[in-house]
Amino acid sequence: MHDRHGNAIPWPMPRAAAPVVVDAAAPVAIPAGATTIAGRLWLPPTPRALYVLGHGAGAGMHHRFMVAIAGALAERAIATLRWEMPAMTAGRRLADRPAVVRPLARAACVHAAALAPGLPLVAGGKSMGGRMTSEAQAAAPIPGLRGLAFLGFPLHPAGAPAIARAAHLAAIALPMLFVSGDRDALATPALLAGVVAELGPRARLRVIPGADHGLDVPARSGVDPIALAADELAAWAGALPGPALP
Repeated sequence: MHDRHGNAIPWPMPRAAAPVVVDAAAPVAIPAGATTIAGRLWLPPTPRALYVLGHGAGAGMHHRFMVAIAGALAERAIATLRWEMPAMTAGRRLADRPAVVRPLARAACVHAAALAPGLPLVAGGKSMGGRMTSEAQAAAPIPGLRGLAFLGFPLHPAGAPAIARAAHLAAIALPMLFVSGDRDALATPALLAGVVAELGPRARLRVIPGADHGLDVPARSGVDPIALAADELAAWAGALPGPALP
């Protein structure tokens, strides 16, 4: 390849392809009242805890982020139970209403405890899935739950900074982990930091440089947001109060 003056132009180096994570989770039918919802259980050989992982409003449990974080956590001996909102399973464009999703988050946690009795249980997830789980916990404690971990807490709509969505967190006595990007349009960093500070020592904030609400970073950043989030969540789970994790 040459320019218009006849000078050789080096071919651009191809970008390294993003690693494809094979979903090693087994399908699970989760009882939820009179119905069931779809789930995926990923159990590493010697799990130290089980994380109940809800997805966001715009993508289901098979989204690349959901599979990648589950795989990364499995490498760190954290099992995951992903669960899916019915609208996503049915292929509908609009997410289910919060009043529908909150009981499903609770049902997923209850079923997780039955699937892996004896494993410390934590819950939360990506965006809406995490917030619906915390709202369920605030309404009535979920049996056996040891902590809540949020992967991109949706503090407010994009372009409308506010903290009203975090009001229910004050009613939760459990330890909480917030993993958030410093470019998150749904969680202004200063506002989220203030919310976490108000919650006191039971809450921890881990900010991923360059990450947006999806915890995506620019290719040139050199940051692996999945690994950072998984490292943080695994370390946090291992330090939770209660019986020591193996």
